[in-house]
Amino acid sequence: MQNIVDRSTPPSLKPIEKIIIPHAEKHMLDNGIPVYVINAGLQNLVKVDLIFGNLSYDPSQPLLSSATNRMLAEGTARHSALELADLIDYYGSFYGTEESADHCSVNLYSLNKHLDKTLPTLREILTEAIFPDSDLATFILNNTQRIAVENEKVNSIARKKFNEILFGPKHPYGHIMTADDYSAIQRSALKDYHVRQYVSEHCTIILSGKVTDETIKLINKHLGDKNWSRSNGQAAAGVPLSSASGRIHRVEKEGAIQSAIRIGKKMFTRSHADYPGMAVLNTLFGGYFGSRLMSNIREDKGYTYGIGSAVVPMKDHGYFFISTEVGSDVTEAALTEIYKEMIDLRETTVEKEELETVRNYMLGSFIKSLETAFHLSDRFKSMHLSGLEYDYYDRYLAKLRSIQPDEIQALARKYFDPESMTELVVGPK
Repeated sequence: MQNIVDRSTPPSLKPIEKIIIPHAEKHMLDNGIPVYVINAGLQNLVKVDLIFGNLSYDPSQPLLSSATNRMLAEGTARHSALELADLIDYYGSFYGTEESADHCSVNLYSLNKHLDKTLPTLREILTEAIFPDSDLATFILNNTQRIAVENEKVNSIARKKFNEILFGPKHPYGHIMTADDYSAIQRSALKDYHVRQYVSEHCTIILSGKVTDETIKLINKHLGDKNWSRSNGQAAAGVPLSSASGRIHRVEKEGAIQSAIRIGKKMFTRSHADYPGMAVLNTLFGGYFGSRLMSNIREDKGYTYGIGSAVVPMKDHGYFFISTEVGSDVTEAALTEIYKEMIDLRETTVEKEELETVRNYMLGSFIKSLETAFHLSDRFKSMHLSGLEYDYYDRYLAKLRSIQPDEIQALARKYFDPESMTELVVGPK
């Protein structure tokens, strides 16, 4: 007779004792581009991620870096956008871009056996983009329509307006993109920015997946020559902040049936000594489904379907925010409960059992974020672009394992003063 598993008894929990993070191995191409290799793949697949730090920000052309990056594959002198897409798709590969206020990147997923065929297309996209007028017109039209749709949603308005309040309308972290910004894009400006930005001097490559010596040779063959070392644009300099005055802000949205709430403040980057502890405090407060905000405002009060908080570290600054949408009739009640949870963390020590639950959740989530070579690549990318080394994760995990209830309370007293928070509500009058 087979043994029957007793499913009425949950399996015992075991502590996560050691987390090993495979390190990236640094190589240099012949033209000086650093290549960080994460060889951890089981399938014959690689990701080539080329990262370019944005050049100096021009408030009169706020879309210059992101629009240039997004339009690279819209055509070259040799191939149209459709032809470039076909060249990538034919080999079962995938091309994509990512844009932020600090960096832009271009990435290629390719089977190892086809890399020698797909890299020339990637190189062509990077160095020979021409930004055709017809494709630029389509790009502008699509994005102006997208903005019109977003501007009808209170959550979208709140997200953009909140960053503007914190960082100022002329800062890349705070500028609200408008239809006029898109309409002002000129092909000549994109071409000029492309020549200055997409050069080997500005490039860092992260290569992940099943990486062999042959893979690295192919990267050097197609991206390691000096022929795309044309000129060197000015690296981005810090832009002064110009935060809005006042703590309480209201934006009326006629016809809205819900209010979007954003509460938060400017904070710090990953390199700050308090960042690991703040990550734990934030998770307990509003960073996962079992958080205090979810338990109170969703589960207990029923004011919203979802509420959360996050600490967002960027290159030069960071910020903390709480976000939710509630019925307009319970807006003030929801605000009261949010501040109540802040005050409780400042005045009352967290129970050890609650902290242990958060600790285990965060450790499990961290391990999950290391599952594949591409996850490892993302972890390395966020660390490297923050100017940190792998010992950062040693410190982060050490704090996560050791943090005690009194430290959580000290951090809440330091950073969760309701009077230090910027409050924004977007909704009906």
